[in-house]
Amino acid sequence: MTNIVAIVGRPNVGKSTFYNRMVGGRPAIVDDVSGVTRDRMYGTCEWNGKSFTVVDTGGFVRDSEEIFEVAIRDQVKIAIEEAGVIIFMVDVSTGITDLDDQMAQMLRRSDKPVLLAVNKVDNHQRLLDANEFWSLGFEETHFLASISGSGTGDLLDAVTEKLADDASVDDDDMPKFAIVGRPNVGKSSLANALLGEERNIVTPIAGTTRDTINSTYSKFGKEFMIIDTAGIRKKRKVNEDLEFYSVMRAIRAIEDCDVILLMIDAQTGMEAQDMSIFNLAKKRNKGIVILVNKWDLMDKETNTARDFEKEMKKKMAPFVDLPIVFISALEKQRIFKAVEAGLAVFENRSQKIKTSVLNEVIGDAIEAYEPPSHRGKFIKIKYITQLPTYYPAFAFFCNYPKHIKESYRNYLENQLRKNFNFKGVPIGIFFRKK
Repeated sequence: MTNIVAIVGRPNVGKSTFYNRMVGGRPAIVDDVSGVTRDRMYGTCEWNGKSFTVVDTGGFVRDSEEIFEVAIRDQVKIAIEEAGVIIFMVDVSTGITDLDDQMAQMLRRSDKPVLLAVNKVDNHQRLLDANEFWSLGFEETHFLASISGSGTGDLLDAVTEKLADDASVDDDDMPKFAIVGRPNVGKSSLANALLGEERNIVTPIAGTTRDTINSTYSKFGKEFMIIDTAGIRKKRKVNEDLEFYSVMRAIRAIEDCDVILLMIDAQTGMEAQDMSIFNLAKKRNKGIVILVNKWDLMDKETNTARDFEKEMKKKMAPFVDLPIVFISALEKQRIFKAVEAGLAVFENRSQKIKTSVLNEVIGDAIEAYEPPSHRGKFIKIKYITQLPTYYPAFAFFCNYPKHIKESYRNYLENQLRKNFNFKGVPIGIFFRKK
């Protein structure tokens, strides 16, 4: 099951308010990624130790009255297809509408878990009124008020119960690379250049690829899966449901892959759109390789590549320990270097470090620079171990885990990167009571 949670429902039932609470309203729920197709379209949410991507479908409905309801129904279909769990939101103040009924029929036919969220239940009378929504036929019905947060915790508890465990690993050992980036950056050209065939339709028109296409690469002793995604577009460009579908597929590809090959257009540089994709991949703990495409079209001087890389790293800071490869998919320049970088990042992400080695090496670094004390309390880190997660994560056992400063966390991450090769891989660092 994919860890994507979609919030569906007709307009003005409070989907966006609930979404904002999930991705930004409480300290336990963190990290909003905005700026892809519309502000706050998707974000990363953490609850009960599980991390998942939340998609708010509310912003995708077009304004035209004739196709208003059709557009909503289409989005529900897409959400049913792509999401792992669906939250169907309705509004107690209006009661059950015809559109609610139609959506309920579609959702009941799906085999995906659906949680009915009756919103705006903020007083005793509305709690009584909310009981009519049981007639929609969903076993899991939750009453809440997303504006105040009442009942949202119980709903999130139910959501996380239905999601796959973050630590679960795919049985298939073949590395999965997702080629992602803005439209018309050359993703399909790269896939075709690697596979040596016109597997994907390539045109200069942005948005040609509507679907993710999976292909197996097996040449020169290297084998991996390539997922060519549809381009992720900016807010004002998304004006049809096919684009919404493309964005959902691209998000899902990021969820399902091991390493993302993030393609940047050399002529435009790293834009806000690219940073949104980069941040989502980083927060989902995916391996990352940056591919600067169309490098053959650039006027070059002695330090052009170095200066370009420096400018990009300034935007991506503090996570700058990652490979940047300058390529031309059309001319097939350095595309195999890109493959090697992707495979190296996959290996870095999969490595397990012995506890004895960790404690010896990082223990020396801790002795050399101990954690700053907190209000006269000396903080001692006693023991380090790697956690059994699908990406590199480390637990540092100490006496006052809550009082370790962010600057010291960064120091420990730098020491891990200095002593072990984690290039292209986000690292998780957790402090626990010894």
